[in-house]
Order: sequence, then structure tokens, then C-alpha cells
Amino acid sequence: MTIKFLLPFIAATFLYSGFVSAEVRKPKAAASGSKPTVPKVVQPKWKVFTPPDKSFQILMPGRPKVKTQTQKTYMGEIKLQIFTALPPEQEVAYLVTYNEFPYSYAQMTSPQKILNQAQSNTLKATQSNLISERNIRSSNGHPGKEIQYVDSSGKVTTNRMYVAEGRLYQVMAIVSKKQRSTLSKTMTGYLNSFQLVVRR
Repeated sequence: MTIKFLLPFIAATFLYSGFVSAEVRKPKAAASGSKPTVPKVVQPKWKVFTPPDKSFQILMPGRPKVKTQTQKTYMGEIKLQIFTALPPEQEVAYLVTYNEFPYSYAQMTSPQKILNQAQSNTLKATQSNLISERNIRSSNGHPGKEIQYVDSSGKVTTNRMYVAEGRLYQVMAIVSKKQRSTLSKTMTGYLNSFQLVVRR
């Protein structure tokens, strides 16, 4: 089997299984006869978040919700850790996820192949159109890739993926078309704040 059978769950299944797509809230519709309300952008208090294993740190708008999703693969069960922050009164979601590969698999597969396949599977599973892509590196030199894509409902996702120490990390900001320009600088600051920490 190839990596394409392993990676689809990593970025796609939890995003569009209702966990996040339903959570990128839209303000309640205005009463009939009144003007539609324009979503307010209420700036939450941003704080540095570090997970229990201290493998990364990032600025988050409040304490994120934590979810673990288990996926069966030909390698056995793999756990996906998901950290999600949803600011009130905004049509945006901030996420960090990671999953760990078995040691032998991580050693035998190139980081670029993992990143490329993750991109391909994400676009296919979410039925999204790619806006842009570029190769990047973490602040401490781990290989990565940034992709930006739009789904059929108009939500735009910016996803920075990194391969480090046998893990695939993904840092995502998902925003509605309506609030994309308003929150652009905030999302860039969030993505730039991600720091991988060497666990050894």
C-alpha cells in the first residue's frame, strides 16, 4: 500500500465530519424585514498555548478544545490530536493537529512525499480548489508546506504542514469569505506564532 491510503484522515475527515465545518459559526439571521447584521470582529485575548507533551507552542485566542481521533490504518491505529479555538462572534476556526507515524515508516518516507500526499488528499477529500502553495520551513529547520484552498461554501483554509520527528503537524486557519479580509492579519500572526519544540 502507498501513503495515499494513510493520510486522508489527517487533514480532511475531522474538518468535514461536522467537527469544524459546523463550528465555523455564522451569526444568527436577522428578523425578517430588518437589515442583515454584519458580523462583528471581537478580538479575543490571545495567549501562548503549549500541549501536554510540550512539542509545540502557538498563540491561541483562548484555551483550545482538545479532541483525539483514532484512525485504523494498515500500520495499526494512529491517533490524531486536534486543538481547536473558536473565537465568539467570528466566522473563523484556529486549529493545530498532529499525528505520529511508526518510526520505521517515518524513516523510510521522505518528508516532501508526506507533504505532497497530504495536500493531494486534503483537496480531494474536502472537494476544495487550491489557491496557492509554497514550500516552507519551521523556525528550527523542519520541512513544511503551506497551502491555501477554498471549499464549495466559500470557506478559505490556510494550512501550514510540517514533518518533524516522525510526526505531521498541521496549523490551520479556516475563515468565511465574508471575514477573510478583516481577519487576514490576525490569521497570519497566528500562523507565524507556531513554534516546533525539539522533544529530545
